Amino acid sequence: MIDKELLDILACPACKSGVKYENEKIICQKCGLRYPVRDGIPVMLVSEAEKPGEKRA
Repeated sequence: MIDKELLDILACPACKSGVKYENEKIICQKCGLRYPVRDGIPVMLVSEAEKPGEKRA
């Protein structure tokens, strides 16, 4: 689980929009990129993000 205060200050690095936490991922509310959360830490790197409709192995 991600702390609400942290989630409130996070923004998508690609488009600078707000994000939400869902299914163990940080999801951009505008462009839909899904950032992984590893050991409780959001990995907010565009190169690590899944595009909408894409699944990473």
